[in-house]
Amino acid sequence: MSKVYSLKTVQRIPVDIDTAWNFFSRPANLKDITPKNLGFNIISKYHGEEMYAGQIIEYKVSPVLGIPLYWMTEITHVQDKKYFIDEQRFGPYSMWHHQHHFKAIEGGVEMTDIVHYKLPLWFLGDIANTIMVKAQLNKIFDFRVTAVEEKFGRFSN
Repeated sequence: MSKVYSLKTVQRIPVDIDTAWNFFSRPANLKDITPKNLGFNIISKYHGEEMYAGQIIEYKVSPVLGIPLYWMTEITHVQDKKYFIDEQRFGPYSMWHHQHHFKAIEGGVEMTDIVHYKLPLWFLGDIANTIMVKAQLNKIFDFRVTAVEEKFGRFSN
């Protein structure tokens, strides 16, 4: 049986909580902070502009060799200006649970992402994680840090 892996990132952003929440809680903005080479596109027609619990969002993403994959997530929990959680319903992972936390701090907002994921194909999934998936997820979140800094500026202590 394949393992469950986790990833955590923390970023400080020099904006108020309303600005951060308004940007990150709108599904359409996800494309702006996702690397172009992933071919990320929201394809759902009725996902709505603002996030809410029970919201279904459908994507096409091409993480390996440009091969497009279908991915459906559900926003399972939302607490306004505090956190939201998306979980995969269909897609490339056996399990995907992504927490997005926001906390007002002096000079801005601290945003924390916590992802738990599991790959299919038992030990082959573990091998794929070691060879490729973990590094690719780290690159995606590194890209997000840079994209967020370009959009909102760099946080200074």
